[in-house]
Amino acid sequence: MEPITGTAAGVPFTALPPEGVDGPAPLLVAWHMLDAPRSDAAFAAALPLTGVPAWRVYLGMPLCGARMVNGTMDAGLERVHRDPLRAYADFMISSAADEFPAALAELRTQLPLDDTPVSLLGGSLGGGVALLTLARAELPVRAVALVNPAIRARSTVALIERFTERPYPWDADAHTVADRLDFVARAGEIGDRAPLLVVSGEQDAPEFRTDAADLVTALRSHGATADLTTVPDLAHPLADEPGIDPAPQLPHAKAVDDILTAWFTR
Repeated sequence: MEPITGTAAGVPFTALPPEGVDGPAPLLVAWHMLDAPRSDAAFAAALPLTGVPAWRVYLGMPLCGARMVNGTMDAGLERVHRDPLRAYADFMISSAADEFPAALAELRTQLPLDDTPVSLLGGSLGGGVALLTLARAELPVRAVALVNPAIRARSTVALIERFTERPYPWDADAHTVADRLDFVARAGEIGDRAPLLVVSGEQDAPEFRTDAADLVTALRSHGATADLTTVPDLAHPLADEPGIDPAPQLPHAKAVDDILTAWFTR
């Protein structure tokens, strides 16, 4: 079936209907990466999760896809250079999490969804959105999966420091923000709220690989069902550049898609 596009409470989305399901179906909500694929439509093409018997709704992150400024990602890049923690990572993650409850309420009026708990999927910074949503405990969640996720804001800043070749000027407020976006430290708040899977690329940044293992260990210490799967030869992106428009699924994205499909179906 063809993707459905629209907006929910001002948030652009791409929705994929479940195959072979008559009537209302469960909902799986996904937030894309800021690396490729960096739009809701491109993320849906990279990870369509066709075998999952649920509506898969991919929400657009701020300043991405249909919300790009002047048709480019330059506004987001400007934030990266201005303040990679507060103007970029915190803005992207917190804004997307803040707008989710209203978007979810409107999605329930637009699509034939059942009233079971939602499942969450996030890639890279989108993984931070899924984790912040889970930590806030504002809605029941069935299952969560993360792909090369941004688990600790300090790790994200470290990667950006290498990209910009500029050290980040940490101050007391920055440390407060980074603590709020450190989901290993917040594992006790997340607890055993939902089963969680982290999919980590073997070639992803070392900081992200370490954070993935630390999160799973921390969640398990609080009684959660948490698993870590490593995908051989997978780096951070799931699609080729520019990663804005839908593109054919790459082999390593297909490997991730198969893992996620099995997880959410189980």
